[in-house]
Amino acid sequence: MNGFSLSTLGGLCALGLVMGGLPRAAVSADMVLTEADRLAVFKAAGAVQRKGMWVICADDPNPVGATIETVRDLNGDGRPEAVVAEGGTFCYGSAETGFQLLSKQANGSWRVMTGNNGIPEFLKTRGVGGWPDISVGGPGFCFPVERWDGKAYQLNRFEYEGKRCKPQR
Repeated sequence: MNGFSLSTLGGLCALGLVMGGLPRAAVSADMVLTEADRLAVFKAAGAVQRKGMWVICADDPNPVGATIETVRDLNGDGRPEAVVAEGGTFCYGSAETGFQLLSKQANGSWRVMTGNNGIPEFLKTRGVGGWPDISVGGPGFCFPVERWDGKAYQLNRFEYEGKRCKPQR
């Protein structure tokens, strides 16, 4: 990914230095969640509390815990979206991280929009309703890009550094 090894990228993500190509502070500063919303986000993401941390991969014998990495309005509807990420190879394999994108609905509930193994990067290209395309990074050099079709995020294409590619099989 842009000259970084996966372990370097994973370390940068753990430090909050990479998420959608922007520093976490720059991304997260857009919106702040109340404590009630933080709890609702974790619960909607399927996380449970274990030993003082939120865990999505409940089978992991050594969980590192899930965190809310990004909070901002991604689709321009005035409501926040949140990215919940969790690391570890037990559930996320060689990508070493997984994520879920959640959106606050008009009724105040939170909905999972998509989730995957890898690192989400929100692109400038858009799907239905202004939802950004998401490049799902990980090991390799050709990454899936998901696009919102009005009902779900679906595989749209593969890209590397903004150029279309064909993944090796």
